[in-house]
Amino acid sequence: MAPRPESAGVNGLITPARSHRLQRIMAYRKLLAIALVVLIADQLTKLAIVAHLPYATYGVERGAITVIGNFFYLVHVGNTGAAWSMFSGQSVLLAVLALLTLGAIIIWRHALGLRDNHAQLCFGFLCGGIIGNVVDRLRYGHVVDFIDLHFGSYVYPSFNIADSGICVGVLLYLWQSLREPK
Repeated sequence: MAPRPESAGVNGLITPARSHRLQRIMAYRKLLAIALVVLIADQLTKLAIVAHLPYATYGVERGAITVIGNFFYLVHVGNTGAAWSMFSGQSVLLAVLALLTLGAIIIWRHALGLRDNHAQLCFGFLCGGIIGNVVDRLRYGHVVDFIDLHFGSYVYPSFNIADSGICVGVLLYLWQSLREPK
């Protein structure tokens, strides 16, 4: 077996092995940048909600903040399930599934065409959202949801920036797939 090339040479200089690894990572820089923006926006907004609204703040009578009357409120609720509280109480299982999904995206990045700019946009939103919700599940034991929208008598399930990132990523990917099937 041939010896592995060292990744750092004398005085920390970049060697060919480290340079190749950096090039491979940089091929996905748009995906990584978008994922990081979604993750940071998600976590900062959730930290603000956790710091300023008591848990289980839902409804104006319980302390929700009215942003636009009869339409948009800020609340602080926890979701141990997935979208629309499906699989409620399965936070650990959902965190494991999310991490497996991220692993699958990494493993099958070539088959998914992740070097393509549009795919990087879609999967950047998706991965940033997945990571944001996994961080919550590990930190709080549930996902922090805080955006509460009402459409007349219909109340849309509360959600967060990570959920929005996931939905935007999936919708953009589906839209592109329908426009240009490959």
